[in-house]
Amino acid sequence: MANGEGKYNIKAVSKMLGIQAGTLRAWERRYQIIAPKRNESGHRLYTEEHIKILKWLIRKVDQGFSISQAVALLENKELNAEPLQMDKEGDRSAALSNELLEALLHFNESKAHDVINQAFSFYTIDKVLIDILGSLLVKIGHLWEEGKITSAHEHFASSILRSRIGMILHSFPHNGVLPKVVAVCGPGEAHELGLLVFTLFLRRRGFEVVYLGTSIADEDIDTVIEVVKPKFLFLSCTMKSNVPETLNLSERLTESYENLQVGIGGFGIDSLSNEKKKKYEQFIPGSSPKEWEEWIKERLS
Repeated sequence: MANGEGKYNIKAVSKMLGIQAGTLRAWERRYQIIAPKRNESGHRLYTEEHIKILKWLIRKVDQGFSISQAVALLENKELNAEPLQMDKEGDRSAALSNELLEALLHFNESKAHDVINQAFSFYTIDKVLIDILGSLLVKIGHLWEEGKITSAHEHFASSILRSRIGMILHSFPHNGVLPKVVAVCGPGEAHELGLLVFTLFLRRRGFEVVYLGTSIADEDIDTVIEVVKPKFLFLSCTMKSNVPETLNLSERLTESYENLQVGIGGFGIDSLSNEKKKKYEQFIPGSSPKEWEEWIKERLS
């Protein structure tokens, strides 16, 4: 067990590292690599050394190793070495995403929740949201757009994923120094899962997000902007048929509110031609967390 004074409770460690408290407890129980100290009330207290070890494990998991492999590397004292061999199956997140999709398409709610729980026990919140749920959303969008799944499949998947994402959404504190954000689906849009994932990305980074969900009337968006006075407004557009109105709304809001930065994303926006993407590049943050970070950082400076 690591030496030193225990000073971080499990809630603080969870927020610091972006990993659910249940996952931390599962790692401790299964692998016994971390043994937190206990205070008089029996609550876990983590030391600086524990934090260092957990950060290292999380970094390895995010690189595609399973938690058991990461623990094995740690036990072999490879904290400062880069392992040469990855899991034979590659990044397990892709397999979990496929398994979850299979459960959702068979309307198997119990199995779907089991797979999501397994994902959270292996990976950090960010990795589950982006690599597993995010990639799944893209697949569902493609299947629905191509007529390969029914609206019933799409609605069932949305219900399951929305409930799990919603449980996490309000668990992160916001940084009062950062500007406010409004997130809403574009005109005519009712597909909000991609927007939920992006909102979680923002909340994880300390932004206070006013999440409106499915499409609202254009004039209502103006009312929200005037009351909230956000720095950023993000619109999600899944259906290609709604792209023109979403682009028009983005231009109108940018012209109407001098200090407002508008970002648009979703399957519909990703499907734009390169020529169109070039024309509207000021509104498109990209499709990866790194691109999102850079787009926001540029507009904060």
